[in-house]
Amino acid sequence: MLTIRLQRVGKKKFPTYRLVVSEKSRDPQARHLEIVGSYNPHDKEKGLVVKEDRIKHWLGNGAQTSNTVNNLLIKLGLIKGDKKKSVTVSKKRSEKLSKKKVEEKEA
Repeated sequence: MLTIRLQRVGKKKFPTYRLVVSEKSRDPQARHLEIVGSYNPHDKEKGLVVKEDRIKHWLGNGAQTSNTVNNLLIKLGLIKGDKKKSVTVSKKRSEKLSKKKVEEKEA
């Protein structure tokens, strides 16, 4: 399955990202089929530069987007839909959080 996701590039402690189309099972730093854009999180105005026609082409051919890329494309207005959660919480952490909430309610 193909996916559109971020590939980190840039200097240490100053990341920039490429939007690449690659096989989902491959390492994000491995070979990719095509670069379809770039994302600089430090530049708020011109941070996201995409090739809209190529993204629509790959999405039309069945490529999926990662959660973060999906949220960026929705923010840009390129695709429609709801944003996805891009941060997951482990079971162990969610149990600790629920215990903490119960203790706060009791206090």
